[in-house]
Amino acid sequence: MTQAVTSTLRSQDLVFTLYGDYLMDRDRPVWVGSLITLLGQLGMSPMAVRTVLSRMTRKGWLTAERRGTRSWYGLTRRGRRLLEEGAERIYHPPAAEAWDGQWSVVTFSIPEERRRVRDALRGRLAWLGCGPLSNGVWISPHDVQGQVAAIAADLKVTRQLQLFRGSHAGFTDSAQLVRQCWDLDALGRRYAAFIARWKIDFEHCRQCGMTGAKAGIHKPCTAPSDCFRRRFLLVHEYRAFPLDDPWLPPALLPEGWPGQAAARLFETYHDVLQAPAERYVAEVCAEGDAHMEERDDA
Repeated sequence: MTQAVTSTLRSQDLVFTLYGDYLMDRDRPVWVGSLITLLGQLGMSPMAVRTVLSRMTRKGWLTAERRGTRSWYGLTRRGRRLLEEGAERIYHPPAAEAWDGQWSVVTFSIPEERRRVRDALRGRLAWLGCGPLSNGVWISPHDVQGQVAAIAADLKVTRQLQLFRGSHAGFTDSAQLVRQCWDLDALGRRYAAFIARWKIDFEHCRQCGMTGAKAGIHKPCTAPSDCFRRRFLLVHEYRAFPLDDPWLPPALLPEGWPGQAAARLFETYHDVLQAPAERYVAEVCAEGDAHMEERDDA
């Protein structure tokens, strides 16, 4: 499965997933040799790893530190902030709450010469879970007043944007509004495919001795490196959902919505693989840490 999946993944996204799920809490940068080993498990060549690390350093996502002939890479503040925001959305999604029937309505009119700002605004509204009712009108069943105000100030569009909160007086029902603003059918199919793809692997790993779930049961795939690959690809695939899911209240979701089942599967499988996967990463990074300590003592 690994080769088939990673052949379609962007190298920068792989690095973000690696740092976001395994390396963000480290108190020191990571040796390039360790990164080559870890990303090599996902099918990346050493040259590809070095190239993407250099590119992400130039873009301001990573810091580079060179000691002798060896290099170490850590997160910049900008990179850390991006990953912290993503982790919050993945692991702490908005709680499913009863809906009060109120809608937030964002309207804006930004001229063509500020198209990049307009596109940035749309992207950040989508991140909040807002949906486009029309080109310049976006709605959300959540109270997003504070977040939208902060976005408008950050993008300097407060004079071109208006924000309202109130009830829908006509002339379609809430289900039609949802269908117009969000493609839940497509998202639901993706959730169902995720469940179908990962539930068999989950049952296999849940009974595996390497994960500690059932002691004494060992299967050939249970090397720590395999646990790392499985958990990495699980996170890498699931991390796309929080970008697209508006986290609508249950009252606005279609019957049999698979999002909750996908989230439970992700959380449970992630926890099952956690210990051996993190142990493998720690062991791989230990060699680079030893090299750094050697340089400090020199």
